Amino acid sequence: MSNEEHAPQPPRTPEAPPEEITGRRRLVAGLWPPRLTRAQLVVALLLFGLGLGLAIQVRSTSDDGTLRGARQEDLVRILDELDDRSRRLEDEKTRLEAQRRELENSSDQAEEARRQTQERERQLGVLAGTVAAEGPGITFVVEDPLTAVEPDKLLDTIQELRAAGAEAIQVNDVRVVADTYFSGEAGAVQVDGRKIRAPYRFEVIGRPQDLEPALNIPGGIVQTLEKEQATATVTRSEKIVVDALRPAERPDYARSSPQ
Repeated sequence: MSNEEHAPQPPRTPEAPPEEITGRRRLVAGLWPPRLTRAQLVVALLLFGLGLGLAIQVRSTSDDGTLRGARQEDLVRILDELDDRSRRLEDEKTRLEAQRRELENSSDQAEEARRQTQERERQLGVLAGTVAAEGPGITFVVEDPLTAVEPDKLLDTIQELRAAGAEAIQVNDVRVVADTYFSGEAGAVQVDGRKIRAPYRFEVIGRPQDLEPALNIPGGIVQTLEKEQATATVTRSEKIVVDALRPAERPDYARSSPQ
């Protein structure tokens, strides 16, 4: 008997049954390559997003905690910088508020100057007869049935009214101004070259308590006209309208001079 016949043989591994081999292969085939359904993909994306958010939060928390570990001199420097920035902002706020007040005051001053200019222009227009005027005053009517009233008597009436404080005067439909003149003769009176007829109606703006007595004083205009067989009546009113206008004339030589 040969040695080969008596040499020990290695133990044989028992072979798996054929049905077990088939089950393993099916398991491996089911796991690889992986097959993801739509629901599994959505869940995976949500988990990924949640993890990313947690990572960012942790990073932010870590950054906020840097001040906790900073040195004392670093914290003092940071506080000083914040204080300087706060002071600069306060200074800028104060400067802007001062600028706003200056602009408001300038606007108020300009508006007041504009208002005063307009008021002054209106006053000059009343005196020049280029704008209409209204206010308290009197109506003075002269009846001349005998056509005996001379132009100089009407001019005296204007002078008395001006002396009593008349601010605006109109005779019939002619505005009386500084250079107004009377001419003609009784029954054919002219004012600034325009003919007027009786009754002569004076619309006068001023203080009625001053205007009426000035015409009715003894030896005054009313008595003088009555000597000419004319009748004169004075009526006070709280609203007299002077609306006859004069064209604005530009002087040929006179110019305004600086103050």
